[in-house]
Amino acid sequence: MTIRLEHANLSVRDVDAAIRFLTTAFPGFRLRGRGADCAGHAWAHVGDDETYLSLLAATAEPAAPFVPYAGAPGLNHLGFEVDAVAALRARMRAAGYRETTVPNAHPARRRVYFADAEGNDWEFVEYKTAVRAERNDYSGEGAR
Repeated sequence: MTIRLEHANLSVRDVDAAIRFLTTAFPGFRLRGRGADCAGHAWAHVGDDETYLSLLAATAEPAAPFVPYAGAPGLNHLGFEVDAVAALRARMRAAGYRETTVPNAHPARRRVYFADAEGNDWEFVEYKTAVRAERNDYSGEGAR
């Protein structure tokens, strides 16, 4: 059985700001479609032919803001494999996005993290090896 994440559905305050963040991080992503759902709420699908993120305009504020990694249930980050993490970092910094990268030094991978306009954390990882055992080695580096 092959398993692949086809899409994730996220509620966001500003659909256009989320589109800008995603297309900055992933120049190969495009707006696949947009419109309004049956209740009239704006939505957009951003991605490529295989994978996308479904963005739905939020219509309410949470009782308390979610703080990633603070112990409350919720999505701490989404992680994406990229070919060139240094180029991604340069694009994101040039676009003014805030870097949240935690210290990480692993011989098989390099990770960077950025917050979007709403404060959601996103991980981008570049693997330096095709050897799965090396890619999946977590010794000496705390998993985040």
